[in-house]
Amino acid sequence: MGVVPAPREASHLTIAEIDHSDSVLARVRLQLPEFTGALQRVAEQVLADPAGAARATIVELAERSGTSPATITRFCRALGFEGYADLRLGIAGETGRAARAGWSVDIGREIQPTDPLDRVLNQIMAADTLAMRDTAARMDFAAVARAADAVASAGRVDIYGASGSALVGEELQFSLHRIGVPTWAWTDIHNGLASASLLGKGDVALGVSHSGQTRETIEMIAEAGSHGATTIALTSFPRSPLADVADIVLLTATQATTFRPDALSARHPQLVVLDLLYIAVAQRTHERSHAAFQRTARAVEAHRIKEVAE
Repeated sequence: MGVVPAPREASHLTIAEIDHSDSVLARVRLQLPEFTGALQRVAEQVLADPAGAARATIVELAERSGTSPATITRFCRALGFEGYADLRLGIAGETGRAARAGWSVDIGREIQPTDPLDRVLNQIMAADTLAMRDTAARMDFAAVARAADAVASAGRVDIYGASGSALVGEELQFSLHRIGVPTWAWTDIHNGLASASLLGKGDVALGVSHSGQTRETIEMIAEAGSHGATTIALTSFPRSPLADVADIVLLTATQATTFRPDALSARHPQLVVLDLLYIAVAQRTHERSHAAFQRTARAVEAHRIKEVAE
């Protein structure tokens, strides 16, 4: 089993550097795991009822969250705001945009057992759209470009993930393999570690984990990195253990709904980021990719059902 090395010099953006591009609520969701006690209660109250927080006075928000005005002030500063007025303005602007998009009823609302399917669909689409927008706002295009350069020139690419993250990783594996990039996806820790130990300089290892705390994925990435491979993390948390051991970090955002907690709601944003990475790789290997597509299409053509002439 690989030993997790000391954190490398990160090539990703810090919290302070990405604040200007994040939505307020995305910032709250990002830092929620780091909050404890009273600050966590304030964060949960804001996420549960953003529109209400935007209308509330500092005393009212303190009462709703079971905290104090001083705690609300600390919460604002933890998010990078000078005071509560700035926080309210930020949330009000965001909820206003949501209302104009028709999301005001559904975002943050629990799905009820009696809800009709059209309302459930609207809520899912609204949540996913918000998560996509937040993911785009957090996008570090320089990091994506560095990852694409590494993958395009790699002798071998290993992708690691567990559970739902494994499904996302397998999607990228299929896409890269289709354009001629030698790529393997591993979900078993023993097989993954064995493969990671054979990687070296010029190879790439990519780990997928919403939380960035999946031990198996961290160990496989660390093992690959210890042998000189370029390591990439796809996660929602830039301060997570997975991000700490990666050379390049690609960030996502989520918007949980009933029956779809963060780990599940992260899937679509993860696929969007990996699709961007895949397209960037295809751009860098255009001739090879185009030729590979043609060859693979011809290989399966005989298995397609052809229209029967009348």
